[in-house]
Amino acid sequence: MDPQQQPARLEDCRRCGLWRDATQAVPGEGRRSASIMLVGEQPGDKEDLAGQPFVGPAGALLDRALRDADVDRKTVYVTNAVKHFKWQLRGKRRMHKTPAQREIEACHYWLEDELRMITPRVVVALGATALHAVMEAKSLTLTPQLGRVLEHDGLAVVAAYHPSYALRAPDASARRHAYETIVAALAQAARLAART
Repeated sequence: MDPQQQPARLEDCRRCGLWRDATQAVPGEGRRSASIMLVGEQPGDKEDLAGQPFVGPAGALLDRALRDADVDRKTVYVTNAVKHFKWQLRGKRRMHKTPAQREIEACHYWLEDELRMITPRVVVALGATALHAVMEAKSLTLTPQLGRVLEHDGLAVVAAYHPSYALRAPDASARRHAYETIVAALAQAARLAART
């Protein structure tokens, strides 16, 4: 399929080669009228098998962060910048591999579709890949954007660490800091959504 052709359904997408090794495409899920959209990088192993976003260990941490920020997950829409799991085999485990820029760009069609459908007031970009996809700016680095409110196409965008980073950061202090940064970003998004 010509990568520029737009498939009607996500499960038929062949805009890049990631579909070949993935179990299935993983669409976003949540409230269709959500004022907050959370965008992660890509499905992980558990998400690839379940066909749902953020249901593995990173999803459990995100659920806890949402509770601590006093945001009900049922009121938000959760998705990923890339819809297929990119992985490499290590022993018997499928380990996450960061999507290439061309894969992020190929999948942007689906993210734009979700943004049009949901029309959120605020987008929380969870991690650098999500920030690049949402802002359409691969030169942005994540750390300087933490705590700031960015604007893109009329949307307020809040950057946060990806929950998987808070799980694998090198020491307890870094993990705690990453988690607190995620909670703060979610609380900031809730305040922004309530104001607009």
